[in-house]
Amino acid sequence: MAKKTPGAAGEPRSEKTSRDIQNWLIGKLAERLKVEQQKIDVREPLYNYGLDSVESVTITGELGEWLGRDVSPTLVWDYPTIEGITRFLTGKPDQPVVGDTARNKPSVEPIAIIGIGCRFPGAQGHKAFWQLLQNGVDAIREAPPGYQRAGRSTGNRNADREQNGWGGFLEAIDEFDAPFFGISPREAVSMDPQQRLLLEVAWEALEDAGQVPERLAGQPVGVFVGVSGYEYGTLLNQFTTQDIYTATGNALSIVSNRISYLFNFQGPSLSVDTACSSSLVAVHLACQSLRNGESAMALAGGVNLLLSPELTTAFAKAGMLASDGRCKTFAAEANGYVRGEGAGVVVLKPLSRALADGDMIYALIAGSAVNQDGRSNGLTAPNGRAQEQVLLDAYRQAGVSPGQIQYIEAHGTGTSLGDPIEAKALGKVLALDRSPQHPCLIGSAKTNIGHLEAAAGIAGIIKVALAIKHRQIPASLHFTNPNPYIPFADLPLRVQTELGSWPDTSVPALAGVSSFGFGGTNAHIVLKGFQPVTIKNTAWRPVYRKRTICCLSPLPDSKPCRSWPGLTGTI
Repeated sequence: MAKKTPGAAGEPRSEKTSRDIQNWLIGKLAERLKVEQQKIDVREPLYNYGLDSVESVTITGELGEWLGRDVSPTLVWDYPTIEGITRFLTGKPDQPVVGDTARNKPSVEPIAIIGIGCRFPGAQGHKAFWQLLQNGVDAIREAPPGYQRAGRSTGNRNADREQNGWGGFLEAIDEFDAPFFGISPREAVSMDPQQRLLLEVAWEALEDAGQVPERLAGQPVGVFVGVSGYEYGTLLNQFTTQDIYTATGNALSIVSNRISYLFNFQGPSLSVDTACSSSLVAVHLACQSLRNGESAMALAGGVNLLLSPELTTAFAKAGMLASDGRCKTFAAEANGYVRGEGAGVVVLKPLSRALADGDMIYALIAGSAVNQDGRSNGLTAPNGRAQEQVLLDAYRQAGVSPGQIQYIEAHGTGTSLGDPIEAKALGKVLALDRSPQHPCLIGSAKTNIGHLEAAAGIAGIIKVALAIKHRQIPASLHFTNPNPYIPFADLPLRVQTELGSWPDTSVPALAGVSSFGFGGTNAHIVLKGFQPVTIKNTAWRPVYRKRTICCLSPLPDSKPCRSWPGLTGTI
């Protein structure tokens, strides 16, 4: 075995020639696949040859031994082809265009966050959510009895628990005051609870922003919502016949459109589905609409409910979920994520308009960017270089140097290879213009409330906006031993493990929020602190009353709450 030379993991340096490395990789792949070497295309992603994560890590380990140096196990995800790996190892990788971000001026007007509404596991509203974060609460629990019983039991309690999962679950999702929102009981039971929940949270966000709905009627107010779940419609099809209420009640397009209809908003109204990055992409689109003059004000957010266990079971069998139900972001024990429910909405205005209207401002959105992994090492495989680029694009638009960013709310799902890819991308970009004495703090709300999937990004934005307002950074939970694939000693990153003050109060707070969809759509948003200039008018209050809606037909004994389309109870 060749002796390894000292140096940082993944350092692009080798005495082997490009031809040597390429031939070795072709030979190794052909040997594993039992095919002729001529059939290996150096420009084809290795995933397309049937290599799974374990085999890819094994090959990179053997490659490192052959080269006599450390090779990162995430190399195949950053450079998914033999050609790309060879170029990297010989010091010729295609680098993202960095540019002079430190001297750039903001290319867009900042967008002010003036109102927040949310329901997250263990937290009814943003005040409760901040208290949960401050106290380092883990809101994950076993799935509700109805949710578990709806799955197929194996007869083994431990196996069933792993299969059906733990999660961050909301309370009382079967309660809704339909008459207050002008909806008949008949229509309400056909509506996806995600629609019902979004109506309430949007109302609460407007209240928090001091906005009177009647004065906004007919105005160019945009609505942008991230949503991807459609379980309720699937359940309805098992027990009812389709009518107009079930059609509108379960169409994802109506999730945003119903809010616009209720308030008579006449700006753009879009439902966005990019999987786990949906709500962050929705916020990005809302900011674009405001800057383009399409909207004078916008509501942006996302929603996610877990109404049946089938998808959770599928994710568990695929090895995506942590069997202990804990998201251990950036930790050595990371073994998958835990699913969560929630909804969040922020009210947005251009800064100049918010100042003119005397609005209270939580934080500013200084810049944002969205891109795609492209042809990575598999449809659902992350691409570290694409993540680097989306960070750079967002900071360039915001007119800030990456070295000025003080905190990152990471995507951080707690997977053994996804976390290292994200951390290395963050470390490479955030090192630009950064003083070694000021590492960037990182963390993830997923360790508190689980991965909210389509609503994960808006949960991150709300967390950071509240952290900026209170000048504190909450702890990221379940981090004891660092992931061995993340070279923290070489990266300007430090996981925030306890509640602490904002790093530097002498300058405006600067933070980033990341979300990466499992289909490859990446988003990053830059938030900036702003000193509130006034107290907003919050004289009015919503008066909707929580009431349990009725079922469409008698409730079968075998169908508990979360698996039955009408849920439970009567009006």
